[in-house]
Amino acid sequence: MTREKTCLFTGHRHLGNMLDKTCLMRGIEYVISLGVDTFISGGALGFDTEASLAVLEAKKTYPNIKLFIFAPCKNQSNGWSFSEKALYKKILKKADFVDMPDYDYFNGCMKARNYKMVDSSSYCIAFFDGNGHSGTGQTYNYAKRSGLTVYNIYGKN
Repeated sequence: MTREKTCLFTGHRHLGNMLDKTCLMRGIEYVISLGVDTFISGGALGFDTEASLAVLEAKKTYPNIKLFIFAPCKNQSNGWSFSEKALYKKILKKADFVDMPDYDYFNGCMKARNYKMVDSSSYCIAFFDGNGHSGTGQTYNYAKRSGLTVYNIYGKN
């Protein structure tokens, strides 16, 4: 994995009807055209899950791309429904690399994971509604401050 060829995803857990999956796939294909071959997802519910599934779908056309999952802690899926946990396990199994810490959740582990994703990337595809107080907002703003090329697909189609 080289930072110059890596794109992270950041986005909200609750998508409503605002996520256009075609727009997400176009964003993935666009950064691939720029030389990106590695995508990092935090593995959370919502946008992370949709982005991971989109990369796995894109791998059918672009077999050289890779999906990395950077989990914030080993028990991230505690409290998720049975079907959410099953989908998470499926994504982890199909990912090319999983960074799964051996510690449980603690206050700050999500932020540390998010910053690690930014520090490993040059591009960011975001699903960000403008609320800067969320984890997505912190990650989006850190990516901008860090000089990443950021594409926000919130509300785009």
